[in-house]
Amino acid sequence: MLTFTLPDGTTESLEVTTLLNAGYAGRNQEEVASHIAELAELGVPAPTVTPALYPISPYLAQQTDTVAVQHGRTSGEAEWALVVLGNTIDDVLLTVACDHTDRDLEVHSVAWSKNAAPDVLGTSAWRLTDVADRLDEITLTAWADGALIQTGTLGDLLAPQYWLDVLTERGLFSRGTVLISGTISMHHGVNQFSDAWKVEMAEPATGNTLTCEYKTNLMPAPIG
Repeated sequence: MLTFTLPDGTTESLEVTTLLNAGYAGRNQEEVASHIAELAELGVPAPTVTPALYPISPYLAQQTDTVAVQHGRTSGEAEWALVVLGNTIDDVLLTVACDHTDRDLEVHSVAWSKNAAPDVLGTSAWRLTDVADRLDEITLTAWADGALIQTGTLGDLLAPQYWLDVLTERGLFSRGTVLISGTISMHHGVNQFSDAWKVEMAEPATGNTLTCEYKTNLMPAPIG
């Protein structure tokens, strides 16, 4: 069960029934193709189509300040999330998210890697219709162990309406669906394998912000 506080102080809660992670979802698909080529050199398999969409176990949508990890090669990704409360555009919330990913597992399967750790969501949200006319200007920023690692805007990614159309086509525009946007580029030279992640979405027109942050906790070594 997730609960979100809205700007007017009211709350909305729902049980997640469908969780989806978009991938390779940059609005400039030529840059996406270049990124896929770079990842291929690192052994990450290329998607069969872009943008991609990966189904994730619903329980991995979490509002938490601690993420358990199996080893030191995991990292987050700054993203936004759509939270569907009903079957109309008025029933959709927008919040901040961080998709924590197992990078060692990613070379075998992107979908597997995204099912190995939670999608951490913020505890506050905006109604999508309240910010719809200025979505592209909303900034998206991430820090890894306090170092700036991602900066961009929602205009760098495919728009929420694109994904709402996909959900409609697939019969998933209904209460309980959460869709994570895909991420923006990481800055070179910053260690992504950090112990602490923070992501912020900020609306320049109002100064309002949404944040999520957490620390990773290394699991005990296995026996056997």
